[in-house]
Amino acid sequence: MALVNQHQLQAINQILESLNGNERRRLLYLCGSLDTDSSVACMKEMLQGKVMRNETGDLYLRELLLHLRRFDILRKVCKTSRDEVERAMTYSQVLPRFRVLMANISEDLGNEDLNSIKFLLSSTLPREKMEKAKSFLDVIIELEKLDKVSPERVDFVQECLMNVDRVDLAKKVATYKVSVVTSEQHSPQQQWCRVPRPFLAPNSSHLLQQTRQEQSCHTAENIPVSVYRAQSCQSQLELYKFNSNPRGVCVIIDCVGNDGDMLEQTFKALHFKVILHKWLSVEHILSTLRGIISQRENLEGDGLVCCIISRGTTNHILGTDSYNVGLHLDNIRRLFTADSCPKLAGKPKAFFIQRYSVPEFQPYARMHHRDEDLETDGCDRLPRCDLIPIDADVFWSHSWTDEHQLEQGNHRSIYLKALTDALHKGQRRKTHLVDVHTEVNGAIFEYNKRNPGATYQIDLKHTLRKELYLQ
Repeated sequence: MALVNQHQLQAINQILESLNGNERRRLLYLCGSLDTDSSVACMKEMLQGKVMRNETGDLYLRELLLHLRRFDILRKVCKTSRDEVERAMTYSQVLPRFRVLMANISEDLGNEDLNSIKFLLSSTLPREKMEKAKSFLDVIIELEKLDKVSPERVDFVQECLMNVDRVDLAKKVATYKVSVVTSEQHSPQQQWCRVPRPFLAPNSSHLLQQTRQEQSCHTAENIPVSVYRAQSCQSQLELYKFNSNPRGVCVIIDCVGNDGDMLEQTFKALHFKVILHKWLSVEHILSTLRGIISQRENLEGDGLVCCIISRGTTNHILGTDSYNVGLHLDNIRRLFTADSCPKLAGKPKAFFIQRYSVPEFQPYARMHHRDEDLETDGCDRLPRCDLIPIDADVFWSHSWTDEHQLEQGNHRSIYLKALTDALHKGQRRKTHLVDVHTEVNGAIFEYNKRNPGATYQIDLKHTLRKELYLQ
């Protein structure tokens, strides 16, 4: 695996060093980013995350070069030809079709066409944005940010192309639009495929790296497949809608007292309504979480974040209690699933757990939390979206280390510090959450190498159906 990674790193370096600024900007867009920083250093970091966590990483690089029309680099670096890559793409395509289409249109538009489009959009986009736009992709990026264009809504682009007499390109958009409608008519059950690991595996201490296929196929083997129906629902998009103000509620429960304030500042900067509680018992943790989702205003945003810092055993958190079995981690997640809280169905729900491990024990006064204890009181029972599996749209990041870490003066969680740093950087660079967490993984790995006696373990699992940007 080390040799494969080294080979990919060398390929990424050679490719980026061979591209000019416009080509790097186009590559950035094809990779799914709306960022404007196309410097070689930032591109290396982004492309490394895309390629090295993907089992089809080599195909990813080859497809990028094909759409960049740099067949010389394809031969020199990837040791393959245009024909061979095109044949491979008949069976598997990695890049989003929408972004490939927009990038190709940008290449086919001349300066005169671009200036005409910019004139037509002078009342839609700010003047300073139009002056900075050097290509059609720059225009499309601004339209995407305004939510006027998306993979399922391309009428605006088609109309623009018709108005500048580029009927040939407008026909390509129309063909793409028909293919999207056709795919939407397929049975929703056929769109779900299985990830070869369970959603919450006890004692899982490895890093789970999702492939691109796993990111778009959303059901784990032990996740229930029961669904909820509504009258109608918008078709599945490539990106989650995440621009409400506030974005949603972020509840932070800090039973240790060290890092809750840091998380509060981070998620306020990410435009969340933050609710911070400290030093809660297990019963109070449960009642607090139920209280959060019983208030309708907490569910009106585009998503929800739950952060918990606590001592605990393998599968339970203990809060400030000493003599009870604790609250099962799986029960925390179940509080927010579509069957418990349909108001959150279809919306992303992110969990960040820092557990300080204590020895397993057999307490003499157990607290058992039954399924009926987990029902919500005020959560609207009207389902939000048609055919949404109840465990969809969950991002679960769980780190644990030994309780003895807390004996250090002014202890701060390495995991939570890496998380907040990566979230701030991801906000600036407009990086989606899975790639943000890749940086967290790297920081934990480096810390463990330097501190073998103070190891942090981390487990990432998710059932996100789209890319999630916390901006």
